[in-house]
Amino acid sequence: MSEQREQRVIDALEQNRRRPPKFTAPRIDMSHGAGGKATHKLIEGLLLPALDNPELAPLSDAALLPFGDAHLALTTDSFVVRPLVFPGGSIGELAVNGTVNDLAVSGATPIGLSAALIVEEGLETEVLAHEVEAMATAARRAGVSIATGDTKVVERGKGDGLYVVTTGVGVADPELNLSSASVRPGDKVLCSGTLGDHGAAILIARGDLELEAEVLSDTRPLTPLVGALKEAAGPGLRFMRDPTRGGVGTVLNELARDSGYGVVLWEEKLPIQDVVNGACEILGIDPLYVANEGKLLAVVAPEAADAALEALRGVEGGEEAEIIGEVCEEPARMVLMHTGFGGTRMIDMLVGDPLPRIC
Repeated sequence: MSEQREQRVIDALEQNRRRPPKFTAPRIDMSHGAGGKATHKLIEGLLLPALDNPELAPLSDAALLPFGDAHLALTTDSFVVRPLVFPGGSIGELAVNGTVNDLAVSGATPIGLSAALIVEEGLETEVLAHEVEAMATAARRAGVSIATGDTKVVERGKGDGLYVVTTGVGVADPELNLSSASVRPGDKVLCSGTLGDHGAAILIARGDLELEAEVLSDTRPLTPLVGALKEAAGPGLRFMRDPTRGGVGTVLNELARDSGYGVVLWEEKLPIQDVVNGACEILGIDPLYVANEGKLLAVVAPEAADAALEALRGVEGGEEAEIIGEVCEEPARMVLMHTGFGGTRMIDMLVGDPLPRIC
């Protein structure tokens, strides 16, 4: 009987996942910006019906637009992180890397960025100059130029210092077909390094945690890692994403929902620093939902997995890469984790916003 009840629960969950979300909230709250369930309801229940078009519909990290014989990748992002400077980076560096990474994991080579600065009246000129220089340095490191931009100033108390909005354009690789529709049962899930570093760094910088250990944000351009992965896996590379808001748990739930397959993770394979685990335990959150700003998730064919892992580990920033799971036929549209205690637990999409303003 218990197995029958369990199957009924699984069937009910799958039916709910198939239904288009309805946006019924009377007001926007912080959870709508966290990248989890509330964000999906906002986007798919309110924004998509009004803006519906073939380029927007896949809801990937970048839209692919036909341009002659090629395709251009286009992405845009806004950054409202608090504080502006944190261990391992700052809002300016984060804005450039975040946009470059959305292009990179879409299989595109970045060719240009735009940047819009929304500056609060009273911000120290030295702070603004530091962030502009951080953007310039990050762009040089990523091999891309900030070709255009805009600057606005808002009244004191209306902008929290500085917000940055960046847009990126790239040329899509015609030999890649990266999408949730490309994954198959048996494919392996790779993670390029330790999880949750960025979110933990922000929390410590805010003073939200009484921890003395230093954690640095992992913000970095992913283009070298993506290049190594493409060369090693070739056509066996099925899917890539950078697990920012909502973390790895949310990205894999999106993959499971959109592909129709399940994803199984192995807890002992998850690369997580002890200090990040400790910070998450204090807050009562799962590190799988904590944002990363310099890591990628990839799904590769099983025959290419070992070569892909070796390639990632040979690139700076990929030394801690691991194969953390695999795609499976059942349970459909769900993410399960085999725990270190021999049990299994479901990894659902993020609910609420435990870590606001981290990117």
